[in-house]
Amino acid sequence: MFPVARRLSTALLVATMLSLSACASGPLVRTDSDPTANFNQFRTWGYYQPLSMEQAGYSSWVSDRIKDDVRKEMESRGYRYVPEGGDLLVNFHAEVQDRTNVWTMPQTDVQWVYSHHARGFVAIPFWYDETRVSSYRESTLVVDLVDRARNRLAWSGAASGSEPGRNTPQDKKLAMLDAAVTGIFAKYPHRAAP
Repeated sequence: MFPVARRLSTALLVATMLSLSACASGPLVRTDSDPTANFNQFRTWGYYQPLSMEQAGYSSWVSDRIKDDVRKEMESRGYRYVPEGGDLLVNFHAEVQDRTNVWTMPQTDVQWVYSHHARGFVAIPFWYDETRVSSYRESTLVVDLVDRARNRLAWSGAASGSEPGRNTPQDKKLAMLDAAVTGIFAKYPHRAAP
């Protein structure tokens, strides 16, 4: 491949990736709601026992941070926390999956051939698609709100994003957890009943 053409195509790829990453404004959030749930009756909340993330019998700094974030979000919507029971029970868990992105990039190149007619080398351009593969780990945090009286899932939200690397500073990991919980509850449309 002609060196200048390779440098230009690499520069375009880097510029495209930077512009796409600049557009990312946080985790991808999806929600689901039970159409039969009556959110006008919920005033109090508590944690589901045992929490899915703590089924091994112990907590971690991650589950403690998520609990703090959930508490802020629920109380900002007027729900009152009760340690035992509650109209809504909050449960959460996390999943990590290996993901692969495959995409093609249009490329151009020039091949030099000798032309007897021109009595010298001439450049012949050609176009092709170059396939690129990127592997990464995706983390998903799922927060469920359960109607305690019916023992039925009333609302669920999930935030997904690339898992931070091992060398990611602790404060950035905490900020990513905070952003995930905030993003999930930004799509929760209800407030506590008066």
